[in-house]
Amino acid sequence: MRIYFMGICGTAMGNAALLARAAGHEVLGADQGIYPPMSDVLAGAGITVHAGYDAGRLEKLGPDLVVIGNAMSRGNPEVEWLLDAGTLAFTSLPAFLHDHVLQGRRNLVVAGTHGKTTTTSLAAFLLRGAGLDPGYLIGGVPLDPPTGHHLGAAADPFVIEGDEYDSAFFDKRSKFIHYAPRVAVLNNLEFDHADIFRDLADVQRTFRHFVRIVPRGGWVVLNGDDENLRALGSMAWTQVWKVGTGEDNDARIVDFREDATGVNFRLLWRGQPWGAVTWKLPGLYNARNAAMAAAAVALILRPDASPPGAALLAPLVGFRGVKRRQETLLALPGLTVVEDFGHHPTALAETLRSFRSRFPGSRLTAVFEPRSNTARTRVLQPAFIEALALADEIYLGAVNRAEKLAESERFDPDAVLAALAARGRRAYTAPTNAHLLQELRGNSVTDPKDPRVVVFFTNGSFDGIIAEFVAARRL
Repeated sequence: MRIYFMGICGTAMGNAALLARAAGHEVLGADQGIYPPMSDVLAGAGITVHAGYDAGRLEKLGPDLVVIGNAMSRGNPEVEWLLDAGTLAFTSLPAFLHDHVLQGRRNLVVAGTHGKTTTTSLAAFLLRGAGLDPGYLIGGVPLDPPTGHHLGAAADPFVIEGDEYDSAFFDKRSKFIHYAPRVAVLNNLEFDHADIFRDLADVQRTFRHFVRIVPRGGWVVLNGDDENLRALGSMAWTQVWKVGTGEDNDARIVDFREDATGVNFRLLWRGQPWGAVTWKLPGLYNARNAAMAAAAVALILRPDASPPGAALLAPLVGFRGVKRRQETLLALPGLTVVEDFGHHPTALAETLRSFRSRFPGSRLTAVFEPRSNTARTRVLQPAFIEALALADEIYLGAVNRAEKLAESERFDPDAVLAALAARGRRAYTAPTNAHLLQELRGNSVTDPKDPRVVVFFTNGSFDGIIAEFVAARRL
């Protein structure tokens, strides 16, 4: 089959295109922004990527199926031609994955507001460590496993990141509704994506729909410490396994310790010792990601919930994580620079709390870009103030696409700075990210006697200032 991907250079779309190529299909596509690393990976796989969108070109190419990414909308010339002509079949990315990748597989689907990419990577990594050849599709760039996509053996599980965002302009259901879970992992649940969800109850509604498609012989692996997940209620049609720190969880994290050398914790399985973990990933939140992934893997391999044994956990000591998730970019005497894909106040707060233990005695500098569709509004602004106040000093980047929001709806850096200053925090902002970089560089003298940790939080490029700051400090 000849398959054409619209928006092929996106992380999810590109990895799905590579899966289709690995399955033997002829694959091509188009995108407005064609740049490494995805463009290089696609070219290396023999996939032709066209620049821009052209209805006449698409008509001449005549693919058997067009996969439309959820960044596409009405007004796109190829979308309009597809609808006008009515001659080519089209589908959303999640529906394509269901029909051509996930059918017939034992699917392990990782959902939740935070930690999906890391937990998906962990589950695939642990399955490989157990000697299997799982398929997987990861919405990021993992260091372990070595790629973001793999078709795997048909008889082995498939691990996929289950996003609650909508599927396409013509399918407003959450992506994870398409993914036919055998095991559904619910890491956590908070209000996010204010552009498509009205409130927390609306997010809970779509999660309820998701868990209703878990079969009776499957499992829901639930963060048992999360009140918003507990509020989903009984799931009598399937089996539920709770993971967390509380005593009523089926798999428990106990004796968590974090310091400058790393993290240690133990896991219990229904009250009995399961195994001890020592690894480098920061924070209780990552320990929870590991416990959720390990429990899900154990249950997909042992559906009777028999004790999995410590051997399943052994590979965690070597897990290196995911790029842009608490990734250390620079470590000098007196200065550590970290990049984090942080765009929700809970994620910022968890990282900053962890770094207090990881870097004792260091000054914490948080550099935050309000970029996501929710972060750039005032919806979560009070929570961002609480989170950022955990740092010693704060730099606020320019609000992304500020001109598209009414002033009354837009994230207000000046108000946030005033609130932080009232709490005794040093806080700065600037009209552009380039100006913010100048401010940051002017205030960042490296002194081993006054060590500093600079954490950049963004779900985008931050206009390139992260790489520029690191490069300047290396000189």
